[in-house]
Amino acid sequence: MKGIIIAGTHSGCGKTTISLGLMAALVRRGVRVAPFKVGPDFIDPGHHFQVARTASRTLDGWMLPREYNLRTFQNAASTADIAVVEGVMGLFDGYDGKTEAGSTAQMAKWIGLPVVLVVDARSMARSAAALVMGFENFDPQLRFAGVVFNNLGSRRHLAMLQEALPGSVRMPCLGGLLREEAVCIPERHLGLVTREDYPLDDRQVQRLADLVEGDLDIEALIAGLPEVDSEPGPGGRSPAVTTGREKIGVARDSAFCFYYPDNLELLEKHGVQVIFFSPLHDDDLPPGLDGLYFGGGYPELFAERLSNNHRMLGRIREQSAAGMPIYAECGGFMVLCADLQDLHGRSYPMAGCFPLATRMLPRLKALGYREIRLSRDTIIGEQGLSIRGHEFHYSELVDSADPPATAYHIADRAGMRRPAEGYVIRRTLGSYIHLHFGSAPRAAQSFVDSCRAFRAERN
Repeated sequence: MKGIIIAGTHSGCGKTTISLGLMAALVRRGVRVAPFKVGPDFIDPGHHFQVARTASRTLDGWMLPREYNLRTFQNAASTADIAVVEGVMGLFDGYDGKTEAGSTAQMAKWIGLPVVLVVDARSMARSAAALVMGFENFDPQLRFAGVVFNNLGSRRHLAMLQEALPGSVRMPCLGGLLREEAVCIPERHLGLVTREDYPLDDRQVQRLADLVEGDLDIEALIAGLPEVDSEPGPGGRSPAVTTGREKIGVARDSAFCFYYPDNLELLEKHGVQVIFFSPLHDDDLPPGLDGLYFGGGYPELFAERLSNNHRMLGRIREQSAAGMPIYAECGGFMVLCADLQDLHGRSYPMAGCFPLATRMLPRLKALGYREIRLSRDTIIGEQGLSIRGHEFHYSELVDSADPPATAYHIADRAGMRRPAEGYVIRRTLGSYIHLHFGSAPRAAQSFVDSCRAFRAERN
């Protein structure tokens, strides 16, 4: 098996376009591609899935232990011909400014893959060589497969860049892409539009493949890649999924689409059935559920439709009052609150499991890694358990005269304590923080145990 990491000098330089184009070109050639994404991202992996036709896995050097990342990579890559890993932010950007934790560079060294450096060459010529030279020499332990220039103004522009590299830069130039608006994926406040709202059709996928095959030297790239050992060692494979009688309903549609596949699979590996449902389109919960899981997404874009689905919201509220284990993150948490206010001040009633209201803001409210420590026993673990995740949202809680109890002590990437969060009412737990259960697998086991306890009580 071979593999490559597509990294950039900064966010927005074209990593996703080139990653998707390379995947599309390889798939068109009959190559089995295993896609991966470095960092806490839900949107890019969705587009990877559309192109590579297999789930894209998250790799993260801060949220997840080294061994977990290696096992994730080996398990997913073991049945592929080539692994294509899309990086996060700039190549060396991660948890903080002092270490490589959480960076693409760290992951490249952990899994032993060479890096293709993507450079946004708009308004640059010879200066690009200085930029590439700095990236090439910053960490001598990294291996580079080559550089790709993006946002070129013309073929002559690429020729000037290629002229500037020899004598200063060792890595080869693999080509460059002209500015191509026809394949740009639209963006909104949390990043690219999701695959649920902007599914890439076959014409767009083929156009991405054409761009990369026409402008990049794919043959030279593949020929220069080293072989990678993707076979898991003894005990390295994840345990088989063994579903049981318990059922967890997972909200999944255009409003709720931010889930790590690992989180759902860890629940299944502890013996539950995952049943998907749509709060947007269904008028009732699936029958026989023992728990509910609401991921993040864009409920603010569908606030009126969600608010008008009175039967669904009522059923969620009833199950919360009955003591069903319900876990909600970010957008899912917003829908479990009493009201959601949009940017125009309009208020939309929601499920009302929590006596809280949220309101959208025109600016970013919170972004960054988070580590939580449970201050009390909850449905995802006992007091003292630490779990890692991240936070990214444009909304905030409205001050409440009678807020619910909290269960999270939170630290950010600076190690600073943040206000307590993780609101608890009965067995309903909601927070703005997206947690990765791989950072503390006990969390998935605890959630399943809570669902089993509820099932036993109900029966």
